[in-house]
Amino acid sequence: MKIETDKPLTYPFALAPLPFAYDALEPYIDAATMRVHHDKHHQTYITHLNAALEGYPEWHGLSIEELLLERHGELPIAIRQTVHDQGGGHLHHQLFWEILKPGATGSRPTGTLAQAIDRDFGSFEAFKAGFVDTGARHFASGWVFLLVNPANGKLEIVSCRDHDSALLQNKTALLLNDLWEHAYYLKYQSARVDYLKAFWNAVNWEHVGRRLESALAVKAQPERANKKFSHSVR
Repeated sequence: MKIETDKPLTYPFALAPLPFAYDALEPYIDAATMRVHHDKHHQTYITHLNAALEGYPEWHGLSIEELLLERHGELPIAIRQTVHDQGGGHLHHQLFWEILKPGATGSRPTGTLAQAIDRDFGSFEAFKAGFVDTGARHFASGWVFLLVNPANGKLEIVSCRDHDSALLQNKTALLLNDLWEHAYYLKYQSARVDYLKAFWNAVNWEHVGRRLESALAVKAQPERANKKFSHSVR
């Protein structure tokens, strides 16, 4: 799996540039929100994650996926919760930026992804309604995910609080939306449902489809089964 980035994938972690202009998702996600969300909030997670790991050089060679999903239970107690919280914020945002795309209004899933959505949710519209409803009903901060179980190819929608990761269930994230208020409050204020509905105008379905195909391919390659949240699928 090719890693297409010039940013460190291990400690010290670094913020990759936003893959589009701050105003590229207008009017659905505003430029002011994108600046604060990417440049301030995501950077803060990385800063705190690096600070937590600074005094533990034996952990510097691990990727964020390994720190959170594979070796987290082995981390020193003194930094375990911080790595979970700050590392989770970093990990989730890495994928979030990648599944957004300017000019996506009216786009739909195709191929294997479209077939899987129809099979497991009945229709694309039913899937979107379920995703929005799950996000709207989620209390306080967190994330709403579209996951696939690589073992059987089944899709499901779940939400997790704060920066807890649904990926500890041995599943792969295809799509996610940020339910923290910093992701939408400048534009939508308390109207989270409006934000969740506007999100469909900014989804990069081609990227989501490639994530599904990659996850299903892993089923036949057990040695790669732990790479559940790689942000390197292009």
